[in-house]
Amino acid sequence: MDTVNLAQAKARLSELLDKVEAGQEVVITRRGKAVAHLSPVLRPKKALPLGELAWFRASMPRLRRPATELLREARDEGL
Repeated sequence: MDTVNLAQAKARLSELLDKVEAGQEVVITRRGKAVAHLSPVLRPKKALPLGELAWFRASMPRLRRPATELLREARDEGL
């Protein structure tokens, strides 16, 4: 997390916004006290279209045994 004073923030606003956009956080201070906290905006995840998911699932190979058996076996073998 970067900390900058108000004068630096005014002079380097574009650079600071690039850092925030890249995922960093920035604190702006005035007379040594924090007055603002810049953080990236959380963007909602896009849902995949159901048609694409159905196609993907249909393309997966079938397991010879139920997944629960495979998981238990892997657990018992210490994998």
